[in-house]
Amino acid sequence: MPVISRFFGIIIAMYWREHGPPHFHAKYGDQEVVVEIETGKVSGNMSRRALSMVQE
Repeated sequence: MPVISRFFGIIIAMYWREHGPPHFHAKYGDQEVVVEIETGKVSGNMSRRALSMVQE
């Protein structure tokens, strides 16, 4: 997994061969979200506290 950042147990990764709009994946334990870079749209489920750190 191409990890870009790790902080407070959150892992941020980007996969270079994926399709669709540019986005990154954020994982926190068993929770995972996909965040579109241009719009900030979030798909998936993650605790509010962890998601706010990802979006910051």
